[in-house]
Amino acid sequence: MKEKESKYEALKLENQLCFPLYACAKEIVRAYTPVLKPLDLTYTQYIVMLALWEKKSLYLKELGEILYLDSGTLTPLVNRLYEKGYLSKRRSEKDARDLEVSVTVKGWELREKAVNVPSEVGSCVSLSSEESQSLYVTLHKILKQL
Repeated sequence: MKEKESKYEALKLENQLCFPLYACAKEIVRAYTPVLKPLDLTYTQYIVMLALWEKKSLYLKELGEILYLDSGTLTPLVNRLYEKGYLSKRRSEKDARDLEVSVTVKGWELREKAVNVPSEVGSCVSLSSEESQSLYVTLHKILKQL
């Protein structure tokens, strides 16, 4: 009987790497919610703004690659941020299918309001800088392999 049970060990929730990754991601997004609420941003809108604050301007396809988001998810996010006045949109002169999004003056002002978001959320997780760096490297290694 033990031999039959052992073949199912891999199916136990406690043996799944994907489950704690999923649960941690969900809880971290939950921790961001009250911090982002005064900025009127969702977590996914926030990461769009993070990428654009860093790059200033990106084509939608590039933005999707950076954020691991498909266009069906990304387009409504960009449209909402555009409606809020944080982004401008422009079609490429070379290929009208390519949409370039850029940070507006209002979007740069939002960055000033968001400057403390990382430290506020980071204080919820008590990892040393070495543990944080190790986790970051490991997660990006997994992302690159998928």
